[in-house]
Amino acid sequence: MAPNKPATPDPARTLALLWRHHLSPLKTRGPRQSLTVDRVVEAALTIADERGLDAVTVRSVAQAVGASPMSIYTYVPGGKTELIELMIDQVYLRAERPALDPLGFRERILSIADQNRALHAAHPWLVHASTSRPPLGPGVITKYEYELSAFDGLGLSDVEIDAALTFVLGFVQANARSAEGAAALPEATGMTDEAWWEAQADLLRRVVDPEKFPRATRIGEAAGAAQGGAYQADAAYRFGMDRVLDGLARLVERNRKA
Repeated sequence: MAPNKPATPDPARTLALLWRHHLSPLKTRGPRQSLTVDRVVEAALTIADERGLDAVTVRSVAQAVGASPMSIYTYVPGGKTELIELMIDQVYLRAERPALDPLGFRERILSIADQNRALHAAHPWLVHASTSRPPLGPGVITKYEYELSAFDGLGLSDVEIDAALTFVLGFVQANARSAEGAAALPEATGMTDEAWWEAQADLLRRVVDPEKFPRATRIGEAAGAAQGGAYQADAAYRFGMDRVLDGLARLVERNRKA
């Protein structure tokens, strides 16, 4: 019989779901089931891309595919937790992977970073899709294999390569999270970032003493004028990636001299 509540995600079953390995839906009484795991995942992805991760529920997915909520558990027994892992893996699996071989070391790593940033921009819900462990499906493994190749020939140890990739992706994710939050502010507040700062300008001039806060006044004004606000995601990304690449270049140089 079909389960009447979501089962606790079972790692072995989740792994089978991710790889679609000898997989068939749980047997149920009644007519032959017409859904597939792929169709359920695609429906969830559409909802997440259009309305955000909070909108992805078993009920909303069931409504999208024209099925009952309980039937979704036939294909994804672990419910939303398991479904998110399937969604992440599917997004990674279909991502484009341009050739890295012709590029120099900095360009290869920057390409990896840019690709991940674009992925977050296309699927903003990814920054909210935390999982206890990485879903080790074909998408995650393919992405990992490809991104590791950016560090080929640099003289780094396997452990250093893994740590370096984690470092790069961690920076990109942090930038994407900040960018996603900044992008949501105009709708949440009804004001653009520039308009908000303009509205606060008179009060700030009265309460912030330039003599008491000289650095905050001078540097804040300079950064605001350059960026059109206190934070600009593109500028933060460019500056940060340059520093990430500088740091990795020092590591590569040190290893080559060793």
